[in-house]
Amino acid sequence: MSLTRIKPSNVILTVLFAVLSVFFLLPLFWMLSASAKTERDVWTFPIQWIPKEWNLIANFKAVWMGDVSFGLFYMNSIKIAVISTLATILISSMAGYALSKLEFKGRAFVFSLMLAFMMIPEQATLVPRYIMIKEAGLYDTHAALILMGIFSSYFSFLLRQFMASIHDDMLEAAELDGAGFFRVFWNIMLPLSKPILATVGIIKFIWTWNDYQGPLIMLTSTKLFTIPLGMQFFQEEFGTRIAVMMMASVAAIIPLLALFLALQKQVIQGIAIGGVKG
Repeated sequence: MSLTRIKPSNVILTVLFAVLSVFFLLPLFWMLSASAKTERDVWTFPIQWIPKEWNLIANFKAVWMGDVSFGLFYMNSIKIAVISTLATILISSMAGYALSKLEFKGRAFVFSLMLAFMMIPEQATLVPRYIMIKEAGLYDTHAALILMGIFSSYFSFLLRQFMASIHDDMLEAAELDGAGFFRVFWNIMLPLSKPILATVGIIKFIWTWNDYQGPLIMLTSTKLFTIPLGMQFFQEEFGTRIAVMMMASVAAIIPLLALFLALQKQVIQGIAIGGVKG
């Protein structure tokens, strides 16, 4: 049994990518380190990656127990991101199922129209959406942000492409057993689409969590602000206290890291399946 021959080029590329990954992760490492330091140690050079004097608890209290309502901004972001993500997954998956598996008049036209909408920049529709939200009486509410983000032609396209690759035999067998439209969609299509649904969920959650433009335009009440807008208050309150700002930044990325770690298996599986089928 012969050993697999290792190509020198593969070794060089592996080492090169490993070195590059370290450089990309350096800002994250510095942020984690600075969040546990005193202000004096943050500004020391060369950088002390392990804090000489730990100030983790004081920085934590300044973020979560200070005058700025960071906890309120945090909960607002979680509320909007979770509802928007779940609603987007449901609506986009229904659209993807209809465009991939259901036969109806004008399906090709609807699909072409959806592709055309994908070419329109989001900023081009900002004023019409603002007017619609204003006229509907939803301005300065979380409902405005949720409604603006749950309809996505991009995610509908992704789900349509994935569902189109699922064989019709299973759907036809379920229909012969008496399964209706909703049961086929809920019990067959959605379980088979878990990898792409996880991918859509992560992308949508990250986009919503980091969205600055939408809350900036649609919200005026401080109590409704999300994390991106809430960080402005921290900059005004703790602009010169870098350690506290880094602690707030660490807290802001925790839900994103937790979501990715929880669903990374499905995401990698979805990418692998898409690569094979594509």
